[in-house]
Amino acid sequence: MTRGNSPSNARLTPWLALAALVVLADQIAKHLILARYHLGDGAIVTSFFNIVRAHNTGAAFSFLAGAGGWQHWFFIALALAASGFIVWLLRAHAGQKLFAFSLCMILGGAIGNVADRLQHGYVVDFLDFHWPWLSALFYGGHFPAFNLADAAITAGAIGLILDELRRVRRGK
Repeated sequence: MTRGNSPSNARLTPWLALAALVVLADQIAKHLILARYHLGDGAIVTSFFNIVRAHNTGAAFSFLAGAGGWQHWFFIALALAASGFIVWLLRAHAGQKLFAFSLCMILGGAIGNVADRLQHGYVVDFLDFHWPWLSALFYGGHFPAFNLADAAITAGAIGLILDELRRVRRGK
């Protein structure tokens, strides 16, 4: 049997396909936003949700957005290194469904945002949730705009926490 057809690669393929679907959905959504809205434009969808076009040169919550440009390559390198580590983890743990699913969400989100940084020099954000009770934390109660890649990364992080809690409970 050749290495490309090994059982571990066969178990890895569906997970990588899932990560690719995350990237595809994220990039299609961002393409639609870029085609329809100018920077700063938006549309009210509900009383608590808007579609907006925002550009983020930083990381989560615009961390290091004004750092002078070096962060662009730093975030790309960090995401690519994390992606390599995630693929390595997936190869070793492809049978652990929640763990592998969570890693795929993070992988797809990281690659989606790297694609933006390479194409545009910034990440396209467009989901704007706002509630009055957030006013104490965020201007006008608006949670910082984010995108599908960010949502996938967050879902993956939550999944990893749940997976670890399950693992700890089984160990008792």
